Amino acid sequence: MALPNLSEADRKKALEKAAKARQERAELRQKIKSGAMSFAQVMGKSEDPIVARMKVSTLLESLPGFGKAKAAKVMEELEISPSRRVQGLGARQREMLMQKLG
Repeated sequence: MALPNLSEADRKKALEKAAKARQERAELRQKIKSGAMSFAQVMGKSEDPIVARMKVSTLLESLPGFGKAKAAKVMEELEISPSRRVQGLGARQREMLMQKLG
């Protein structure tokens, strides 16, 4: 499928939208890292587009005390694909994550 040809104004608008989304995700990760927001609170906001489009691995790595290795281990134990996003979690996976980290 070919990419649509965007006008310069449309391209600029899309770039601004993407930059804003990245900034909001970074702010969310910082809140999680600092403890201002718990894992349960983040999962409660899973309908929010910023949370929904975040990779589960990124979310786990943002938790205090978690790094890439620990996040990968949890995801492997719960059989969650490394590329899975929060919105793509199944009910069982969501429940198991909440039991383990909530």
